[in-house]
Amino acid sequence: MISRYLVPLDEVDKAREEHLAFLDGLVQQGKLVVAGRQDPPVGGLVMIDATTEAEALELMAGDPYIQRGLAEYTATGFRPSLGKLA
Repeated sequence: MISRYLVPLDEVDKAREEHLAFLDGLVQQGKLVVAGRQDPPVGGLVMIDATTEAEALELMAGDPYIQRGLAEYTATGFRPSLGKLA
C-alpha cells in the first residue's frame, strides 16, 4: 500500500500516534511486513501480507489516516523474487 497525504504534514502528524497504534495491530495480526514514511514525507509505504487487493484495502480501512481523510492508499501488488523478502 502506497499512501499519499491529502493534507499538510502537521495535520497528518496529529493522528500519527493513532496511525502507529493501528500499524502495531497489524503486527499483532501477523499482517505487517514493513512500514515507513516516504522521504520527502509526502506519504508512506505499508507492506502487508494480503492475498488480494480487496483484503489489503479492507485491512487498511481501519487506519486513522483513512478514517479522517488525511491520506489515501493505492494497492500495489508485489511478489519478491530476490533479496531478504524472497
